Amino acid sequence: MPNSQPTILVTGGAGYIGSHTCRALAAAGFLPVSFDNLSEGKKSRVQWGPLVEGDITNPAHLHAAFQQHQPQAVMHFAAQISVPRSVSHPAETFATNTTGSLNLLQAMQQHKVGTIVFSSTAAVYGTPESSPIAEDAPKHPINPYGHSKLMVETMLQTFATAHQFRSAALRYFNAAGATPEANLGYQRQTPFHLIPLALQATLGQRPPLQLFGTDYPTPDGTAVRDYIHVTDLADAHVLALQHLLQAAPATTLALNLGTSQGHSVQQVLATCQKVTGQPVPHTTAPRRAGDPAQLVASSQKAQKILNWQPKNSSLENIIQTDWAWHQSLA
Repeated sequence: MPNSQPTILVTGGAGYIGSHTCRALAAAGFLPVSFDNLSEGKKSRVQWGPLVEGDITNPAHLHAAFQQHQPQAVMHFAAQISVPRSVSHPAETFATNTTGSLNLLQAMQQHKVGTIVFSSTAAVYGTPESSPIAEDAPKHPINPYGHSKLMVETMLQTFATAHQFRSAALRYFNAAGATPEANLGYQRQTPFHLIPLALQATLGQRPPLQLFGTDYPTPDGTAVRDYIHVTDLADAHVLALQHLLQAAPATTLALNLGTSQGHSVQQVLATCQKVTGQPVPHTTAPRRAGDPAQLVASSQKAQKILNWQPKNSSLENIIQTDWAWHQSLA
């Protein structure tokens, strides 16, 4: 019998945020098809639909996936997401994030799929002129990663005009946390996000955390970020998809996803100690290239348009779920 669930192609569906979104898609009645090259994604995360092994830098892989599964829409997570690596390896970042995304849009056009939810980033803003950051704030990326994502947003706008695409670029801030059941969480071969690094250092699974920069113009001198629980992010992606599927052709959205509350690195380490009962082993180091002092979102637009609320994103809950996840792996 033909499948009655609407099929959604999820690039990067075996990754951290992609897999959580596949979980949310399945709960909402969709069939997620994960398209992933497994460079960082893991087969064990693909639990709610089929896996297609492929790379967005290879148009033939994309063509085969569209031809076989005939998706109704696309969610696009596949990317090189490390800011430091984008600074040291810009060609790789642009090849994957920008050229790969263009390959995806061309495949969508060829197969007459006109709806896409895109995983963008707060890095498109660069160093913000005010905080919290609204969607109409100036876009001045300060690293290749941010530039690569902003270029994709531009492509989405032009494809909306030329080909009547419906798109939502979701600019999110710092994703963290794990499922309440501790059966899905952050797991990369080369982790670079603060909270997982801090918890792994606490468990003795890696050397002491490096705290990059203690001289930022912030209350305690360490960088301030807006942390959002990955399940809240996943819910926002499903709401954005449902909104687009009901929207008129040529609809384009750009929405921030955050909590509108920033936490410094020192505050994160203090909360980790509160949750685990142990201090986080760490050393200090100079600032990293391409890191702004503060990134905090204004999410009023997403709350209004999508009726979305970050329900699970208190810093303590984020760290508690992540701690349970990392303990389950130990």
